[in-house]
Amino acid sequence: MAHALIVDDDENTRESMAALVEAEGFTTACAADLRAAHIQLTRQQPDIVLIDLHLPDGDGLDLIDAIENRAETEIILITGNASVETAIAALRAGAADYLVKPVNIARLRAILQRVPKASDLKSQIGALRSELRRVGYFGHMLGKSPIMSVLYDQISRVAPTAATVLLIGESGTGKELAAQTLHEMSRRPKQPFMAVNCGAISPNLIESEMFGHEKGSYTGADRQQRGYFERADGGTLFLDEITEMPVELQVKLLRVLETGKFMRIGTDREVETDVRVIAATNRDPEAAVAAGKLRADLYHRLNVFPIQMPPLRERLGDVELLAQRFLDELNQAHASHKRFPADGLAKLATQRWPGNVRELRNFVQRAYIMGDELIDIGSALSLATGPAEVAANPETVIEIPVGTSLAAAEKQLILAAFALYGGVKKYTAEQLGISLKTLYNRLEEYGLQGAAVEGGEIAARASGNE
Repeated sequence: MAHALIVDDDENTRESMAALVEAEGFTTACAADLRAAHIQLTRQQPDIVLIDLHLPDGDGLDLIDAIENRAETEIILITGNASVETAIAALRAGAADYLVKPVNIARLRAILQRVPKASDLKSQIGALRSELRRVGYFGHMLGKSPIMSVLYDQISRVAPTAATVLLIGESGTGKELAAQTLHEMSRRPKQPFMAVNCGAISPNLIESEMFGHEKGSYTGADRQQRGYFERADGGTLFLDEITEMPVELQVKLLRVLETGKFMRIGTDREVETDVRVIAATNRDPEAAVAAGKLRADLYHRLNVFPIQMPPLRERLGDVELLAQRFLDELNQAHASHKRFPADGLAKLATQRWPGNVRELRNFVQRAYIMGDELIDIGSALSLATGPAEVAANPETVIEIPVGTSLAAAEKQLILAAFALYGGVKKYTAEQLGISLKTLYNRLEEYGLQGAAVEGGEIAARASGNE
């Protein structure tokens, strides 16, 4: 039977929590201070520890170092005064989650229900590591290079906790695959996983999409709608392109992360949710804060456990493995038997792949379509020229004087790239590392949303000669 240690200097709190924990099938031990807690730890190592932050003889966080096998113990901090700083300190010190007094009974029950699955989770992580050693798979990701081994270790360490994760990396590096792997290695793999691209939702609709709305709350709201936070209750919510979320909505997101509560549009009734948030960005988050795209307080709340996603150029040893995997998938889907020549895959590792794994996947698909039973890698690579090579050779270097505003610099870069890639929006967005929706929004701001615009006109606007 699982064992719980409750550390709190308030007798009524200890007794009420002990009764609830025992009702969930745990044995319990209680302590009123750090000294008594250390004694209890020597008697029996707990599966879950509920620690009050402020104790008569010290800080509750000081007890964490005394817990053996912390990776297998659910550590929950309890505090009467929640703050971003408290939450981050607790999660970085090793706590899996934190509760605010008065303790939310439903949330505590949800935490307790995850604890018995710890041994199953350990076995799952072990199986994933064995699979990695065998063929390079790790959850939804693939790769054997040393930098990927570091990434896998980070994911395996943080996945079993409730810590918020911030995935940082260029477009096409597999951030959503990493988020799915984090979810499946967490203590909530059977609960929903929902992915939201914050840059692909209209700014006018994103609040309703995230938090839901009541019937009649605005024109066209003909029924109640549950938002992503409500539908992902108990599971994981992946917020991609977090820097594209409107700043005014970031305040509400911060409140949900701190309290686990939100309100649908059109009501003042709070809804509780238990959601593990994983955020991602292809921007430098600190630069996004400086540019006013990301609130500093939200950044610090999301940045509890940052993970850098390596670009493909830093793991070229994985190119052959990935390319063969993509070809195998196409052969299976189309009942074919196409293959790369023995020396062909090595040529792929000499490319830079600025679009990362996504670009490599697209290349393999083109090579498959154009190739016979034995795919000619050289011919396929010659066909892999992007719109940049077929455009009317506009200038490929732009100069941005020091002191130029970030908005003006962004506009100049986007317009120059749009011209360079012949006005092909999808390819331009991929090369800039932004979503297609974001590119459309920017072009609309610059007055280029409608008619096809010639490269020369775009180049003129980029250089300021409008």
